[in-house]
Amino acid sequence: MRRTVHLLLLIMGALPASGGAADLVPVDPLVAQARRAGLRILAGKHIVLATDRPRRDGDGVDDLPRVFDAAFATWCRHFGITPDRLADWRCFGCLVVDRETFRAAGLLPPEIPPFDNGFCDRNRFWLMDQSNPAYRRHLLLHEGVHAFTITVRDAAAPAWYMEGLAELLATHRLSDDGSFAATPIPATATDVEQLGRIEALARRRREGTLPRLAEVFALPPATHGDVSGYAACWAAAALFTRHPAYADAFATAERAPLDARFTERFLAATDRPRAERDFAAFLADVDYSVEPERMAIDWSAGRGFAGRARFTVDGTRGWLNTGIQPQAGDRISYSATGRITVGDADGMPLESEADGISIAWYRGRPVGRLLVGQWRDEDAGMAGFEVLATGARGSFTATLSSPIYVKVNDPPGSLPDNTGGYRLTFEPAAR
Repeated sequence: MRRTVHLLLLIMGALPASGGAADLVPVDPLVAQARRAGLRILAGKHIVLATDRPRRDGDGVDDLPRVFDAAFATWCRHFGITPDRLADWRCFGCLVVDRETFRAAGLLPPEIPPFDNGFCDRNRFWLMDQSNPAYRRHLLLHEGVHAFTITVRDAAAPAWYMEGLAELLATHRLSDDGSFAATPIPATATDVEQLGRIEALARRRREGTLPRLAEVFALPPATHGDVSGYAACWAAAALFTRHPAYADAFATAERAPLDARFTERFLAATDRPRAERDFAAFLADVDYSVEPERMAIDWSAGRGFAGRARFTVDGTRGWLNTGIQPQAGDRISYSATGRITVGDADGMPLESEADGISIAWYRGRPVGRLLVGQWRDEDAGMAGFEVLATGARGSFTATLSSPIYVKVNDPPGSLPDNTGGYRLTFEPAAR
């Protein structure tokens, strides 16, 4: 999983200076070495995998080349490449139980640095065997993405992009018939057993240690290998490929050279302060099945508030800008009417009013409950939404001279299934 940038590999003599497809490692001699060492060989169209893992029925190892080939087609599509152009592209992978077996066979050269889970050198990579089949597949595809981008795209981009993209394009599930299905943002935890990215981000959110986007951009290659580091890189890649404010600029940057100036070129086509804020908001709400498009936030300034104002809360969206912008210290009362559906139970729709329903909870509050808040940029702690009031009615004091935001409390992945909205009325309240 952990890999270093081209510079270190050049110093160590593991990667020719020119990079690119001309520097592909010949696969057939490596296969011959593996056969002479008595290693098990599994071959697909785009990968030959050598392993010292004994054959075991039902462990999924025999299916790895088929899964790899299916994933390869999605990588081509991501970069707008016709797969037929790369019909002859192949890589050589080593699924390792005992490193010494591969060293003795000459298949783990001494110049390859120590690695915990995996390492990639051009179209050749190694991954340590895993007890969990889903995680084993993920590691295989993660290193496969590196092999693809390094040799097909001559990639030497910053660590956050290289690792974020590898995580994004490796994430998948197997359908009921065993076929590969790309799931860059996984639907459920069972789709990505043992991966733990979303859980790592949730833990950092609770600890108040979520990283700023600038910190993710600055991750050095040698220190990004912890789970939360990979999680943050994945989150950045997921946000920029899907959020309507960044998707076009990110795709354009990916069609250009994937070199050390990648981040600089991408940011030149975006609003950097907004990207920082959108990333912080995404990390605060990231969960399974989250849709960055649905969670996109309107950060525009609101209008002053001196009298009654009304707003409709769309139960299918994330935080919504009401357009009301009080002054810090203003007291505001509100009331909400109407109902929304928030899923079903045994085929019967679950309806909620703005106080929420008691049979389902999310992040410590009833599902369906109205949340009222303001965005607080980073000062003493993490940036994020400060919840000022919840429920069908109440009052609050504005803590900032900034817009009031509202949303329905519900897991992000459940929002598309909701229907309806709340009708919200704001009025000045006595101090």
